[in-house]
Order: sequence, then structure tokens, then C-alpha cells
Amino acid sequence: MRFTRFACVIGIFFGLVFGANGFETEEQKIYSSSNATQTLRIISTADIEAFEPIVYAFQQQNPSVNIDYVVASSSELMKAIYEENASFDLAISSAMDLQTKIANDGFAKTYTSEATDALPAWAKWRNQVFGFTQEPAVLVISEADFSDLSVPTTRKELIDLLRDNPEKFTGRIGTYDVRISGLGYLFATQDSRNTESFWRLTEVMGRLDTRLYCCSGEMISDVAAGKIALAYNVLGSYANSRLKNTPGIRVVPLDDFLGVMLRTALIPEGARNPAASGLMIDFLVQLNGRPELNKLTGLPPINSLTLQEGSAMRPIRLGPGLLVFLDRMRRETFLRSWTNSIAQN
Repeated sequence: MRFTRFACVIGIFFGLVFGANGFETEEQKIYSSSNATQTLRIISTADIEAFEPIVYAFQQQNPSVNIDYVVASSSELMKAIYEENASFDLAISSAMDLQTKIANDGFAKTYTSEATDALPAWAKWRNQVFGFTQEPAVLVISEADFSDLSVPTTRKELIDLLRDNPEKFTGRIGTYDVRISGLGYLFATQDSRNTESFWRLTEVMGRLDTRLYCCSGEMISDVAAGKIALAYNVLGSYANSRLKNTPGIRVVPLDDFLGVMLRTALIPEGARNPAASGLMIDFLVQLNGRPELNKLTGLPPINSLTLQEGSAMRPIRLGPGLLVFLDRMRRETFLRSWTNSIAQN
């Protein structure tokens, strides 16, 4: 079976297709199968490079399905599904809290199958939101900048290191701008619930003129280029993938608390092809049986044993608890405190 591969990237195409809507997209690629009789439209926060092996493997099993894959940030995905009822059959996001809100407020379809029934309870919610990866937030460091320093293994050690070496780290730390990054906001709010060190670390980073980023990829690139010495709360799956081809960077999982994000999928209420969406969900939640895909994508599948072995690993559980920091007043209060801390200088 042959697949016709072509991409449509940012530019005139997006202005025509999405211009009437308010949400912004980053990239699009259409995967055409010579035997296709239907199309599955996906909006996702996962980079094309990371997700493409999954698309091809899925089409090998389902040659009747073309896939129209659109990349957007987690906040723009939320806007597309929640505010504008955009025409997508599947929404895949790293922002578990926003996915939970989409389902909680009636914008997701219910789906069940033998594959989803086999998921652990903490990796699905109401048979509407399904986790299919478990990806930790890690520290990424430049090995050159740490040649004469001890690498921190806890947040307390990180705080002490930054306080003791302001001349080395001023302007050379990176983290998410949680005002614009849905994943960054998720990691930050979960950190604030799980460790007393979060606000102290945020204040220290603020005094050192920390650079703020939209996404993990940009932080990793700047560490690799020597523009910053370290990046905090980077998505571990992306960092490990880059580590293979980028000398001079090191991934450091912190031992005191390792937040683990579940990348999730849901079927929007307005999906035109929910049957194909279900096929893709089944494929995704069974990735633990496809080690070759895990290696190609760098996306670690749901694995309860891995979480049990690592005492520091704490999966962010799907459920209504994720909605707490999406309350308007709670969000405004958190962002105000964070902004005052990180931008204090």
C-alpha cells in the first residue's frame, strides 16, 4: 500500500482555511492513502515530527483513512473546540486540565472499547478523556555551564545553586510563560500543589532575569545553542528525543518531585467522523504494545509499572481536580502571584 505525503504549512493556506476562525494554527499536513474512503481530522499539540510515525502505523492498519493533521498550541486548541466548534474529529493535547474542561462542559463525546476499558482509572475520565502517554517535566542543562558545578537533583539544591551563582545564571535560565502556555500553566499549578519549593524557586528565578518561553522545543534549542544554561519544567519526551542528536545537553529528572503529564485524546462533540476517532483512540491507548513506535516518537506510553518503580514520579490525575486552577478568580490570583515573582526585577 502506498501513501501520498504532502504538507501545507503556515501561510496563505492557513489564512484561507482558518482565517474565518479566531484560533491560530502552527502547521498542517495531510496524509493521503491510495485506498482511503474517509478522512480523520485531528487537531493536536504534538509536533508533526513526533506524531508522524504513529500516523503511518495507524494507516497501515486502517488504509481507508486519510488523516488531516493540524498542529496548534494547547490554548489555541481549546479555543478551536470550546469556543468555535471547529470541525475536528479528534483533539490531542498536553494540557490535561483544558481537555478535562472541554469534557466537563459538554464538548466531548463518550467512547468505550476493550482498549479504553483496559486503561488504569487514573488515565481516563468519564470515558471521554483518554491518556496515552506519560511524560515527566524535567530540568535540561548545558553540560558546558555545569562543568565546574554540581548538578542539582532536587528543587532545594537548584534554589541554592542559583542563589550562590547569580553571575553565572542571570539571564541564562528558561521556563514557560504560564500566561500563554497551557502546558506551562498546568505544570506550574501542579508544582504549587505538590512542593513548597515552587514559589521560592519562582522568586529566585525572577531575581535572575529568567527568560520566558511558549514551549519546550524553544527552551531545549536555546540550551543546546548555549543561550541559556538551564531550562526548568521542560517536557521530558521532547528533551530525550533531542538528546540523541544534540551533544552538550543533559536531561535531569528531579528526585524530590517529578510531575508526569498524560497526553490525552478526546472526540469533540461536533466530530463528523467519530468512528475513525475511536479507531485512533484505540490505537493510541495500546502504544505500550508498540515499542518500535515508542522509540521512533520518543513518547512514553501509559505504564503503571514504571510509575510504581519511580517513587518521585507523580502522574497528574485526570478528573475534576484539574478544574480548580481554571476557575477565573483562582487563575487570575495564581497568574498575578506568578507574574509578581518572576518579573520582580
